[in-house]
Amino acid sequence: MLQQLKSNPFTRFIFLASFLYLSWYFTYEFYIHKHTAFDKIAVNQIVVWAEKTLQIVGYETIDYSSIDIEFRAHVGVQGYKGVTVGAPCDGVVLYVLFIFFVVAFPGPWKHKAWFVPLGAFTVFYLNVLRVAALAVIMSINEDWLAFNHDYTFTIIVYSYVFALWVIWVQKFSPFAKKNVA
Repeated sequence: MLQQLKSNPFTRFIFLASFLYLSWYFTYEFYIHKHTAFDKIAVNQIVVWAEKTLQIVGYETIDYSSIDIEFRAHVGVQGYKGVTVGAPCDGVVLYVLFIFFVVAFPGPWKHKAWFVPLGAFTVFYLNVLRVAALAVIMSINEDWLAFNHDYTFTIIVYSYVFALWVIWVQKFSPFAKKNVA
């Protein structure tokens, strides 16, 4: 059984990815979520980066310092309602799934060493852009928020993570098709 696990790359991937994810899930649910400010810190970072992004492209943002005292969870365009970012929208599950997929899937560690942090950062920044775009959408038409939050950006972000996985499999895994000239 153990030999089959080691020799079959698909079985090894399924076992390792499941083990990593379940370990993360239980650690997160029973310790990190209950006993740390992890989610608040993750949300705070998304909000700070989204606000800076909005300011760079010329939007004046709302000062939520009277609401967000220790950690920030709100971002918006001046003169309009802003958006509140909650723990489910911090993207942590996506970062973890992406990281565990690449770590568990066969491929050289020299490529995993740069692909994992670069990929995780780009997923993080795509989430920042999502939050900034939702704040802009609120300034244009509040009725568009729910659809874009639930569908448009969910499809974009998950498709991007899937594309990263495809890139890993096609370019860096032992299953990648090598160009034969």
